[in-house]
Amino acid sequence: MKSYMNSKFDEQLVRATLSGSTVFATDNIVVFPGFCDVHVHFREPGFSYKETIRTGSLSAANGGYTDVCTMPNLSPVPDSVENLRAQLDIIDRDAKIGVHPYASITVGQHGKEPSDLEGMKDLAIAYSDDGRGVQSDEMMENAMIRAKSLGKMIVAHCEVNDLLKGGYIHDGEFARLHGMKGICSESEWGQIKRDIALAKKTGCKYHVCHISTKESVELIRQAKRDGVDITCETGPHYLVFNDMMLKDEGRFKMNPPIRSEEDRQALIEGIKDGTIDMIATDHAPHSSEEKGRGLEKSAMGVVGLETAFAVMYTHLVKTGEISLKKLLDLMCYNPRRRFGIELGNDYTVFDLDKKFTVDPTKFLSMGRATPFEGMELYGECLLTVKDGKVVTVNGKEA
Repeated sequence: MKSYMNSKFDEQLVRATLSGSTVFATDNIVVFPGFCDVHVHFREPGFSYKETIRTGSLSAANGGYTDVCTMPNLSPVPDSVENLRAQLDIIDRDAKIGVHPYASITVGQHGKEPSDLEGMKDLAIAYSDDGRGVQSDEMMENAMIRAKSLGKMIVAHCEVNDLLKGGYIHDGEFARLHGMKGICSESEWGQIKRDIALAKKTGCKYHVCHISTKESVELIRQAKRDGVDITCETGPHYLVFNDMMLKDEGRFKMNPPIRSEEDRQALIEGIKDGTIDMIATDHAPHSSEEKGRGLEKSAMGVVGLETAFAVMYTHLVKTGEISLKKLLDLMCYNPRRRFGIELGNDYTVFDLDKKFTVDPTKFLSMGRATPFEGMELYGECLLTVKDGKVVTVNGKEA
């Protein structure tokens, strides 16, 4: 740390950390408050061959994050106090940063029976069945009513199962050209439309995961105008790629899929006008074998914690699409405000002029599948500090 800073700057850093400001040590070395990602998969308990709380939290720190929210598609699913404590015990033991788990909306994420929302109220950051959409209107309305009474938020993966029809990439030009099965946009926006109506009816705080379509952007934009208590996120890959950039490799397969150029541009406009509140990675590691079967047969999900800032800085800030301040709102302040995650003595140091090539073999995550592999980016993370303690430095655990 002292190699980047002098005593005068250390004093500035303390003041900046307390005020949540951004401070430049030099023209290119910059100190940010710790980032916050509200959508990650750390796979433990149940799937530690993909990722663990320890490796996932180190990966997050190596990307500048000091707080993350972990999704509930685990074994056991955190649908009861007992099952949620199984995850919390590992977090207490192994987490290197703040890890805030979701509880599931339904038992086993099967959509048939409601989870113990009341019992888990003080242990979970919010409720989500991420990885699956809640298909029953009645089940989702009931969950929203209960969440509203508890002062908690419903966080939804929106997907209409009946519209999937075996698809695995966007139902667009690439799918048609290559004879592949597509996932229609309505499978996402159709459920968002339903949930907006339910959120308006119940008054529940509602957050939409990983939006990818132009229709989703417009529905949420209008819902905000109508006074619905709604926020949403999108991921870096949806803002950089369109479906014509796909390769028949597992590292380009995620759910929802990368969509059309028209959708990508609509997402960028949603970022600019405030419709989209935050950027979340949906960091979803799998084994190399699970991701090595091409687009059709690979598992859904890519990793993103260690590249998110550099991707967004390179493709949105350096290109003039948004300001650096706007990016900090999307990656730090907005998610913290919405989810009630306080910024402590947390900060991260980046070299904004440092150009590097994405090499997944250097990730601290156990996952290696990223669509950004081989891409040249600007903005390397030098140091991340959580609660005053250095967690990672120069790409390694401190």
